[in-house]
Amino acid sequence: MLKIIRPVSYQKREKKFFKKHPELIKQYTKALKLLSLDLTHPSLRLHEIKSKACHSISINMQYRVLLTLKVLENGEVILIDIGDHDIYR
Repeated sequence: MLKIIRPVSYQKREKKFFKKHPELIKQYTKALKLLSLDLTHPSLRLHEIKSKACHSISINMQYRVLLTLKVLENGEVILIDIGDHDIYR
């Protein structure tokens, strides 16, 4: 099981995001649970974002969570940002 780390900077973004999109909380919770249990689960659509030197998982087809993977080192996943495709810029 992976350890998911939500730094304060991420928590602020997360709070702001869910003020705008409270309907996504259930899907988001499910995505993070899947991430902690099985990094390779197909519904996460995990992929690398080379321009940001990080990875992304899907909440749904429109919204994503950017994360830094440190799985090989210590089993930790650090969340960076949450939003739509604009977070890739």
